[in-house]
Amino acid sequence: MTQFRPSRFQVLPPVIKNLLIINILFFIAQSTIDTQFDLHLEKWFALHTWQSPWFKPWQIVTHMFMHGDIGHIFFNMFALWMFGSVLENLWGAKRFTIFYFACGLGAALAHLIFMYYHFQPIAELFKQLPSEEQFKLIDSPQFKLNESTLGASGAVFGCLAAFGYLFPNSELYIYGIIPVKAKWMVLGYAALELYLTIANSAGDNVAHIAHLGGAVVGFALVYFWNKTNKKRFY
Repeated sequence: MTQFRPSRFQVLPPVIKNLLIINILFFIAQSTIDTQFDLHLEKWFALHTWQSPWFKPWQIVTHMFMHGDIGHIFFNMFALWMFGSVLENLWGAKRFTIFYFACGLGAALAHLIFMYYHFQPIAELFKQLPSEEQFKLIDSPQFKLNESTLGASGAVFGCLAAFGYLFPNSELYIYGIIPVKAKWMVLGYAALELYLTIANSAGDNVAHIAHLGGAVVGFALVYFWNKTNKKRFY
């Protein structure tokens, strides 16, 4: 089979490097500056549903650079480097940048649509409350409409989908032990995310629909770009 052998493979290509730096800087700001100066960065930069008084248009982009804890950012950045570096080396910086942000925006849009319908009964109840009660809730982090969504997972799932399409037979290792071909890994993750979306278990605060949205956009883009060139790599 044809293997992917670019003439100048970079372990840390420029767009990936810059994305890692920006995400880490945001996380440091969340962990230090936000705590010390009470700036409420999640309120302003994490993604909120359209019905929330905290929603701002720029959150559709900025939420991709924020993370909940060290484990969240570590696994997202590791996956971004692992799959995104291969894609950037294959496509170049410009195309990968377009791809990454398109996946992130697609994930955000899918999540916003899902949350709009999910929270519509709460939004209707909120409108019926007296103004004094609305005022108490409108700026509360505990108010359901003010729940925030953050993380690069949607864009990263897009990278995973593209990698699985272009390198379907490459072996990935679950827990560093169990070998699984990329195409089965992608399908397995997609099936799991769909199941968890439908299950909607209590206490599950993961934006599974955003993951699926990013993966769908990523697959659609790479399929469209590869439409006239059906080349697959190992």
